[in-house]
Amino acid sequence: MAVCARLCGVGPSRGCRRRQQRRGPAETEAADSEPDTDLEEERIEAGAAALCGEWGGRSASPSPPPRCSLLELPPELLVEIFASLPGTDLPSLAQVCTKFCRILHNDTIWRRRCREEYGVCENLRKLEITGINPRVKSGRFMKILPDYEHMEYRDVYTCLLHRYRHILGLWQPDIGPYGGLLNVVVDGLFIIGWMYLPPHDPHVDDPMRFKPLFRIHLMERKSATVECMYGHRGPHNGHIQIVKKDEFSTKCNQTEHHRMSGGRQEEFRTWLREEWGRTLEDIFHEHMQELILMKFIYTSQYDNCLTYRRIYLPPSHPDDLIKPGLFKGTYGSHGLEIVMLSFHGKHARATKITGDPNIPAGQQTVEIDLMHRIQLPDVENLCNFNELSRIVLEVHEQVRQEQQQQPEDRTEDDEGAGPPTEKVGEPRNEEAAALKEEPVQFVLPVGVSSRNENYPRTCRMCFYGTGLIAGHGFTSPERTPGVFILFDDDRFGFIWLELKSFSLYSRVQATFRNADAPSPQAFEEMLKNIQSLTS
Repeated sequence: MAVCARLCGVGPSRGCRRRQQRRGPAETEAADSEPDTDLEEERIEAGAAALCGEWGGRSASPSPPPRCSLLELPPELLVEIFASLPGTDLPSLAQVCTKFCRILHNDTIWRRRCREEYGVCENLRKLEITGINPRVKSGRFMKILPDYEHMEYRDVYTCLLHRYRHILGLWQPDIGPYGGLLNVVVDGLFIIGWMYLPPHDPHVDDPMRFKPLFRIHLMERKSATVECMYGHRGPHNGHIQIVKKDEFSTKCNQTEHHRMSGGRQEEFRTWLREEWGRTLEDIFHEHMQELILMKFIYTSQYDNCLTYRRIYLPPSHPDDLIKPGLFKGTYGSHGLEIVMLSFHGKHARATKITGDPNIPAGQQTVEIDLMHRIQLPDVENLCNFNELSRIVLEVHEQVRQEQQQQPEDRTEDDEGAGPPTEKVGEPRNEEAAALKEEPVQFVLPVGVSSRNENYPRTCRMCFYGTGLIAGHGFTSPERTPGVFILFDDDRFGFIWLELKSFSLYSRVQATFRNADAPSPQAFEEMLKNIQSLTS
C-alpha cells in the first residue's frame, strides 16, 4: 500500500505533493536536503524518473527530476492497466485512493476479468430475456431469470464466480459403492454441476451422457441462487456448503420435486430408461435385474443430499505407454463403468471412478506390470484358452518369485509416483514404436465372454497384469492374473483368466477444465483418499 501511495503522489512519503504545497520555500529546501535512507523509495523514484524522462539529458542540472504519478495518467489508460490485473487484487487497489476506487467501478475491467479468468463471453446488455441459458437446450432450465440489464460484471465476478471458484473441476460423489463423475463448470452466466454417465451398455465407444444436478446464478444483483436440477419438475431451491478444502455438499430443500405422480414404480421405469436405455422386460437375466433394482433403491436415498470429493486427472509423461485419462469399460452384468488409467513408474493402474457392489468406486480394478511383456501365440493357438492361460500363469509364477527375492524393490516401485527411468522407458518405447508399425492379429479365446463383440481385431502389445475380484459387498477381495491388451491410443482390454471374461475400455473424449493435479504428489494422495473411503 505504501508503494502504491508513493507512486500515486499521496501518503506520508518525502515527496508527497500535498505536504510540499503546505510548506514554504525554506521548509521545502530543508526537507530536500535531508538524507534519504529508504532504499525502496529510491528504487521507485528512479523507475518513475526513467518512465517520465530526464529534462537535461547529460547536462548537469540542480533541479530535481519531475515526479511521475499514476494519478496523472488518463483514465482510459488506467482502465486498461487495471483490467490486466488479477481480479483478486482489485479490491486492495480500490483502497489506495478515491480516483482508483472510482475507476474500478468501470464494468469494462470486470468484464475482462470474467472472460479471461472464467471464460464468460456473454454480453449482459445484449442477453434476451428468454428465461434460459443461451448454451443450454434442456427444458429443465426453463425459468424466468433476472433482468440482466441492471446487473454488472462486478456482481457476476464477486458474488458468483469468485465466491464459488473452489467447487470448479472434477468431483466424485459419495454414493456408496457406485461413486460417480461430476464436472462443475462455468457455463455462460451459470455455474453448473454436470453428472457424467457412461453410454448405455454395451456401447462402450459411444459418447458420454450427462445431466445437470445443480446450477448457481444471480437472481438478484448481490445474491447468488442455488437450484437443484434433480427430478422432472424443473429447477427448485437448493443449498451448497463448502465443507473443507476439496470437499463440498449439496442439499435439496424441496424434495417433493423429485417425486412423480405415478409413485415409485413410475420413477423406477423412468430411471431405468435413462440409466440403461431399456425397460425391465428387455432384461432377461435375473441376476442383472436384481443388480439394477438394488442400484435404484440405493441411489434413491441420496437424491436430497450429496457430498463430493475432488479428483484430478492423472499427470502424463512422454514415456507413458498411452496418454493417461478416463476410460469407459464393460463389467458384465454391472454394465459400463468409468475408470482412470494412470502410470506409476514400472506399473500402470486403472482406478474405478464409478463402481458396483462387488468392486466399489475408488478401488484399483486392474494393475499392469509394464516390465513383463506377453507374446501372444498365433491366431489359431490364441483361440485355445488353455494355451493363453498357460502363458500367463508362467509369467505369474515368474513375477511371484521376483517379488519374493526383491520385496524392498517391489515396495519402492509400488509407491513411486514418477515416470519410469530411462533404462526402463527407452526399450519400452522402442518396442512400442515397432509394434505400432506392425500390429498383430487378435481374437478372444473360445470360452471367454464379452459384453461387446465389436472389439478391435489387431493389437499393439500385451502385458501381464492382475485384476481385482471380490464377492458381493467387497468381501474376500483378491487379485487374479490376467492379460492387458493395448489396441490403440484410445482403447485397451483386459482378460480375466479366473472369470473367463473380457473387458473393453474406450477413452472418454470429453474435455475437463480445472481438473489437472497441482503436482504428482497431490494426485497420488487423491488416489489414496478415494481408495481408503471404500476399503
